[in-house]
Amino acid sequence: MIGRTLLALVVLQPLLALAQTAPSSIAPSALRLPPDTALPVGASGDAIRLGRRIMLDTKRMLPDNVGNGLSCSNCHLGGGTTTYAIPFIGLWGKFPAYQPRSDRQITLTDRINDCFERSMKGKALAGDSAALAAMLAYIQWSSRSDQLAEAVVGRGLGPIDSSLAPDSGRGAAVFLARCATCHGQQGEGRKGGDGYYAIPPLWGDDSFTTGAGLARTYTAAAFVRYNMPFGGAGVLTDQDAIDVAQFFTHQPRPEFAARRRDWPRGNAPVDARRE
Repeated sequence: MIGRTLLALVVLQPLLALAQTAPSSIAPSALRLPPDTALPVGASGDAIRLGRRIMLDTKRMLPDNVGNGLSCSNCHLGGGTTTYAIPFIGLWGKFPAYQPRSDRQITLTDRINDCFERSMKGKALAGDSAALAAMLAYIQWSSRSDQLAEAVVGRGLGPIDSSLAPDSGRGAAVFLARCATCHGQQGEGRKGGDGYYAIPPLWGDDSFTTGAGLARTYTAAAFVRYNMPFGGAGVLTDQDAIDVAQFFTHQPRPEFAARRRDWPRGNAPVDARRE
């Protein structure tokens, strides 16, 4: 675990048919970050570096808060620096924000802890923890590389045609043809020699829970469409991505019981988990 001593030193500045022809190639790219040479000296720079390490290697860095085998960078590719892979660029200026899922205003801290509990089957970070302060410092630092608020191109996920109906059977074929080589035929992922996942599992106990955003078909499809297969984005069509997302998101995975309180206004999206 990371101790709390750094916190007092950190001051955050406000600041298939598989033969179907795919559309024009998509080439996600890393968004521009300030160089490390521009990092502030002293404790502030140390906190930013620590935040980046946590994002890239969350399970190893925070074993008491991660209950599965995932790291932040499994969804926020490149430590939150990749176009249409839920980047952190500009995110600092987006919070506090209204969250329809919980029907309340949330802070960036709330959002981070949502991910720990929902995506990583874990425990929320203490509000006074050095780890949380470091993650916030890193996100703030990332946000400074581009405009805040609405102007950042590539934030979030790319567009997906949600009028297309998913076909889980076809999605299984897409998975075997395009995904299983890396993620395993049972979606089990692949561990490195150090015992940590080099490629994340897509279902099972070490994957994300039923309450995670990526447990929703169209959300997962948008991620897959613009980022997978890794290094070959643009191979899959919208229909391919939707079908394979329907297939793997509905495989067995950890239950997040509190999701049944989501969308209290009854305005849940069509792919919100109900089963």
